[in-house]
Amino acid sequence: MKLRTGLLVAIASVFIFGLSSCTRDYICQCEIAYTGKPGLPDTLITEYTLTDTKKNAESLCKENSKESTENGVTTVETCDLY
Repeated sequence: MKLRTGLLVAIASVFIFGLSSCTRDYICQCEIAYTGKPGLPDTLITEYTLTDTKKNAESLCKENSKESTENGVTTVETCDLY
């Protein structure tokens, strides 16, 4: 009986640990838009792969979202995890 209970606890622990720290490949897609002057490039879309837990990958991806203005040109970069 003790062996069976211990085995069940071990299996449950491995399962829970596996779910909480599971790393996968995620795609971070960033859309880069320029405004403010004529002749600027069209909106660009870039992608790169992140191998991490979903929470960390999402945080790293979102950190790349930003907005900046230089010489009258506004650049907006919006990144989302897929």
